[in-house]
Amino acid sequence: MDSADPRRSGELAGRRALVTGARGIGAAICIALADGGADIAVTFRRDEDAARELVSAVESRGSTARAYRMNVEDPDRCMRLAEELEADSGGVDIVVNSAGIASRGRSVVETGPEELDRVLRVHAFGAHFLLRALLPQLRRHDRSDVVLVSSVVTDVYGAGSAPYAMGKAAVEALAQCVAREELRYGVHVNVVAPGLVDTEMGRRLVRAVNGVELSALHAEYPFGHVCSPAEVADVVRFLVSDAARYVNNQRIVIDGGTFGVP
Repeated sequence: MDSADPRRSGELAGRRALVTGARGIGAAICIALADGGADIAVTFRRDEDAARELVSAVESRGSTARAYRMNVEDPDRCMRLAEELEADSGGVDIVVNSAGIASRGRSVVETGPEELDRVLRVHAFGAHFLLRALLPQLRRHDRSDVVLVSSVVTDVYGAGSAPYAMGKAAVEALAQCVAREELRYGVHVNVVAPGLVDTEMGRRLVRAVNGVELSALHAEYPFGHVCSPAEVADVVRFLVSDAARYVNNQRIVIDGGTFGVP
């Protein structure tokens, strides 16, 4: 076999990762972990074409890949996913929760209970349901990892962001609790908190808030560009690698030093 095959040379060879979200940051994380040699399971909600393309991209790197249609806010579906992962690949030892949705940018007075419930169920409840289902698999390994994707919104708590900010704050609270609960089982739990990222969600945000295309902001951001999904994914790859074997219960901000959102 070619010595460049990541499954032979990658630092994550032999590990199995579940990543929620087959687009944007989630897709980039799948590629980064596959480049490190990990086998990949990815979840998607609606965009089957994107999931299929991502599976092909992972497989082209020499890793195995499977896509699972699911809704993270459904606790029963999370439990079934754990059973499917067990049957298909023997379970996972890396879980990256990156699935998320944006809120509508309205004030609290203008935000109805339906939107609040929708956003919190995806971010807060979904992350809890997912870990509840998968932690028994993670406990079986000498080393396993959970990475939860949050946001710098929990640093700035800007006007018009209450549902999203509340959801991400809950994710960070969950991470700290799980890090302490699972330490004795060898489970590392860390958070990455990106600022603005050049994704479909980020582009919609910039159009709504700034009235311009995201590409117009590159020159104003550190190092001449808005953060890319790959730059978030590289930090996730580090956190689940042996280089981060003594890193636990940490929150890493990935915003180039801007400390905020547009």
